[in-house]
Amino acid sequence: MTALTENLNWGTELWDQYDNLSLHTLKGIDFLEKYGQFVRDRATIECEYASKLRRLVKSYQPKKKDEEDYQFTSCQAFKMLMNEVNDLAGQHELVAEDLQANVIKELTALVKDLKEERKKQLQEGLRLSQSLQAQIEALQRAKKAYDKAYKESEKAIESFQKADADFNLSRAEVEKQRSNMSHKTQACDLAKNEYAQQLQRTNELQRQHFRSGLPEVFRQLQELDEKRIKNIKNFIRASVDIERNVFPIINKCLDGILKAADIINEKEDTLLVIEKYKSGFQPPEDFPFEDLSKAGSDSGSASNISSIPTSGKVKEGSYTVKGTITNKAMKKRGGLFHIFGSRGNAAISDGKEDLSELPPNQRRKKLMLKVEELKNKVAQETAARDGLMKMKGVYEANPALGDPRTIESQLNECSHRLDKLQQDLARYQTYLDDAIKGIQSGANHSSLTNSPRLVNGTRRRNSGGSAAEEESLSRSASDSSVNHNNHNNHNHSKPSAPGTPQMNNHGCSNSPESGLGTSHTSLPGADSDPDQYDGHGVESEYYEADMLPSIGTCKALYPFEATSEGSIPMAQDEELHLIELDQGDGWTRVRRMLGDMEGFVPTSYIEYSLFNT
Repeated sequence: MTALTENLNWGTELWDQYDNLSLHTLKGIDFLEKYGQFVRDRATIECEYASKLRRLVKSYQPKKKDEEDYQFTSCQAFKMLMNEVNDLAGQHELVAEDLQANVIKELTALVKDLKEERKKQLQEGLRLSQSLQAQIEALQRAKKAYDKAYKESEKAIESFQKADADFNLSRAEVEKQRSNMSHKTQACDLAKNEYAQQLQRTNELQRQHFRSGLPEVFRQLQELDEKRIKNIKNFIRASVDIERNVFPIINKCLDGILKAADIINEKEDTLLVIEKYKSGFQPPEDFPFEDLSKAGSDSGSASNISSIPTSGKVKEGSYTVKGTITNKAMKKRGGLFHIFGSRGNAAISDGKEDLSELPPNQRRKKLMLKVEELKNKVAQETAARDGLMKMKGVYEANPALGDPRTIESQLNECSHRLDKLQQDLARYQTYLDDAIKGIQSGANHSSLTNSPRLVNGTRRRNSGGSAAEEESLSRSASDSSVNHNNHNNHNHSKPSAPGTPQMNNHGCSNSPESGLGTSHTSLPGADSDPDQYDGHGVESEYYEADMLPSIGTCKALYPFEATSEGSIPMAQDEELHLIELDQGDGWTRVRRMLGDMEGFVPTSYIEYSLFNT
């Protein structure tokens, strides 16, 4: 079959199909151009697709405000996926570029060459056909002349024969007919010879035309068409190779997307949500039963409790329990006798430096970041100081290189900055240790301690001065020890953990002896009177004779050293009177069983029980 196919060609099989072959080759080149346009459009689509992929990735890139959410594995996977899609776009761009360079460019050049070659071969075929046609026409003319001469010769012969047979004609007339016959015969012979020559020439040209001339033209057209078909095959293969060459990278991109999917961990994301939003507080305790038939009970308890929302959020000032005072009698607890006052640092008094306004867990995270930042700064400053000291030593060893005194000022500034950073680091490390200790103590003994109250999902702090804080959770066993003027003019930050000394805004310490053990006993509904305080934020002697009633007992789980102003020490297993419940700041007010020493202790260090009323 292959040998038979090789023997067949256009020149021998299609010797008489010049017009059809001309039309076929034209259609073939048109088809090649059509395929080239297809590849060109496909390259354009690849380029547009890559551009749209890049635009898609760009539009879904995380905004700066959303970067915090990208700590979750699902978000990280999505970010990795976008990077891989961006790489996929690059591969589609590469496909478009290679199609343009290796297929479209060569195809365009091929179409141009094929058109020129076809035109040349068709012109050659036309020339050969015209030559043959001219020869055929010459043959026809020669034949016609021969035919005419022959007829005239035959007529002349017939006329001579008649004249020769007619005895009435003169000898001259007969000779004339003889001469005419001879002339016509000679002309016929010449025409015959011319016709024979033209016939021979025509046959020879025709054989040459149909056996070599035109077949050669058809062979060239056949090769041209086969070249076109072969190149279409090669272009298709090249297009496939171009795509196949990017498959490994595309597969890598797809593998990267699968890898991104594999890093998604719902449990890890759940833990991250807990870590991000966990406050460290414990859920609020059950509300105690208020027996209104007994004297001394808070008549407003029922209405206050009934106003508690059912959504799980506790509104400030919405309820009171035994051991608290009403919101009218309660100013900010953080200002009690200034024991939780500022150390003269405005940032601390605003609750900004020690981050005590944050929930325990969030506070620990922020403090850890701050400590890490300060450690890096200390390391940088230490390296800078060491470099300056080495430079100073070099200058001292070789004064020609420089004056050591020029380094002194820089060294002093660097040392000063380093000392300040180290102080800040020590302070924030203390904050962090206290925060971690508070969280661990709360976690280990949450079932035994009074949990802080939550307001709208955050830790309630009596930061003073606002109307919302004047309507905060109230107490029925103690009054505020801060005068009305200081309550409106100062913010006080309570210690977030035991062991952190606190100073008031005037720089002086506040101890239990300053009035903590002699505060006024407020009955339910009692109002605070600004005239009962002196002008310095210290309670007048009117309250020194009164003591707060005990609302329960508590037992020390751990020993506690009273290093904070306003706190009192206690030994392990020591029993104390419970005077005031924790208001969400981690401190509970107690009094010794013997004597009237009264103060605050960490809530996580005790377990307590309330009296049944």
